[in-house]
Amino acid sequence: MTKPAAHIPAPAVDGFSLIELMVVLFIIGLLATVVAINVIPAGDKAKVVKAKADIAQLSSQLEMYRLDQGAYPEQAQGLAALQTAPANLAMPQNYRIGGYVKDLPDDPWGHAYQYQVPGKNGQAFDVFSFGADGQPGGSDLDADIDAGGQ
Repeated sequence: MTKPAAHIPAPAVDGFSLIELMVVLFIIGLLATVVAINVIPAGDKAKVVKAKADIAQLSSQLEMYRLDQGAYPEQAQGLAALQTAPANLAMPQNYRIGGYVKDLPDDPWGHAYQYQVPGKNGQAFDVFSFGADGQPGGSDLDADIDAGGQ
């Protein structure tokens, strides 16, 4: 009679090898790079869109102010005239209780929106943002933004 063959246990495989971990980390890094390349510019574009929406809203409120007062706020009064009644209103009884805006928003980069009366190109007024750098002019994200475009 033959003896049964002794069973030799296979070596236990515990965890992952270093190469397997490195491959997984490389793939995760590659995916993170692709996502970052596609997501970061979308955030910048969203800021421009938000600035245009804010400008359109402020412009609309300036029109309401003009309908109530017969004129746009003076340059010295600025956009603050939409929040609190200026001292020298032509028709103070027509100024809306609570103002025309609850809070004056800052642009998405934390700068105040600009107001110019009379506006450029024959417009009655201009409301605009100086863009990311907060300075006049510029290009790309630093370009001035108004309701019509960048």
